[in-house]
Amino acid sequence: MALKLKINLENVPKWGRYAIAIGIPVAIILLYFLFYYKPKQEEITKLKKIVVNQEKEIANAETKLRKLPELKRRYNILKSEFEDLKRQLPEEREISGLLKQVSDLGVESGLIIKYWKPAKKRLHSSRIVYEIPVKVEMMGSYHNLGRFFSSLTTLDRIVNITNIRLANPKPAVDEAVIDIYFNALTFSAVPEEELQKMRAKAKGKKGKKRR
Repeated sequence: MALKLKINLENVPKWGRYAIAIGIPVAIILLYFLFYYKPKQEEITKLKKIVVNQEKEIANAETKLRKLPELKRRYNILKSEFEDLKRQLPEEREISGLLKQVSDLGVESGLIIKYWKPAKKRLHSSRIVYEIPVKVEMMGSYHNLGRFFSSLTTLDRIVNITNIRLANPKPAVDEAVIDIYFNALTFSAVPEEELQKMRAKAKGKKGKKRR
């Protein structure tokens, strides 16, 4: 049996009829706002934020993409410079060969080697290379000494000459013979394993200081 609801507005006071006439549309609008419009607006706002973030990421990616050729070019330059430095900084096992090469250049230049003694290696202030000093005493003419120093520039390794001292010139057939004293200094790369140990040790010290 169907239930029939019949409202007789004639019996409702005039203010009540106004309230019903205004209240029902307001209620409908309020329900529409709460259950449909507001959730949709919130969803739209979220989607707008996502779209904005996506646009920023796309813009950043496009900027990086435009910079990619320049970054590749700089990378290749740095890689080339790194390889050049590696050639100039031999590994420790190659040092004896390098020092022999320097000694041979002295002999080839006409100098007599009286004393040639590498000292103990020491860590450079950069903490990425070792310094290997060599104390050298030679004997020969000014001309031959110049030839020797000139030949050092042809090496693809770094060899620095410091503390040069010339003494006791002696007359000879063509030119005077002198005693030559100097220090030779070359470098070797610190092995990667040792670098990692140094870094770990440095981090440990920093951690203790913070505590």
